[in-house]
Amino acid sequence: MERLQKVIANAGVTSRRKAETLIQEGKVKVNGEVVRELGVKVAQTDRIEVEGIEITKEIHRYFLFYKPRAVVSAVTDDKGRKVVSDYFTDIEERLYPVGRLDYETSGLLLMTNDGEFANLLMHPKFKVEKRYIARLKGIPEKVRLRQLERGVVIDGKKTAPAKVKMRSFDKGKNKAIVEIIIHEGRNRQVRKMFEAIGYPVQKLSREGYAFLDLRGMNAGERRELSHHEVKQLKATAKFGQKPSNG
Repeated sequence: MERLQKVIANAGVTSRRKAETLIQEGKVKVNGEVVRELGVKVAQTDRIEVEGIEITKEIHRYFLFYKPRAVVSAVTDDKGRKVVSDYFTDIEERLYPVGRLDYETSGLLLMTNDGEFANLLMHPKFKVEKRYIARLKGIPEKVRLRQLERGVVIDGKKTAPAKVKMRSFDKGKNKAIVEIIIHEGRNRQVRKMFEAIGYPVQKLSREGYAFLDLRGMNAGERRELSHHEVKQLKATAKFGQKPSNG
């Protein structure tokens, strides 16, 4: 059961605020009866009419997608590049990404048509953790990694504290693999953080989002989230449950 004005807004008829006005003006019917109260909840099977026109209630879909590199995290691209929606052409609902991964970054991206769900996960106050694996040019010293843990200034603003761990390094090739967990979502944030300590990223992948990961998946593949996973994500955002890095 969901509030009537939310169902109307999710169907794309109008905004939630405008839907509330229409209800109060007596322009909405549920199963043939005019409804004027804003607290009314409706079921998926209820017939809803707005100004005499029956609405089609959209079914919410939620997908975990393994974004390949060289793919834009958008539904369209004015430069004609491949976009994430190209991998969902067989899905009837119009899906869009929850947040972004930059063009050269691969990894875990959520796709949905539930705007409220997307806004919840992206809101900075809820601090949903994202786990990245970065291949760096050079081998950073521990003191440099601690800078990331405390926060560094990028684009004139200090980043929130991060969790950082050296995964491996190769002195001969002068390269290192570093894991970093952040909960912000600023533009190209991870790359800029490593640049700020003098170690540019050569390759970057987002391997985890809250408790979700990419185990068993290849680039370009997707899977639909279970009802339980969707509920868990909402709880993780709202109540700050700690994700498992698996």
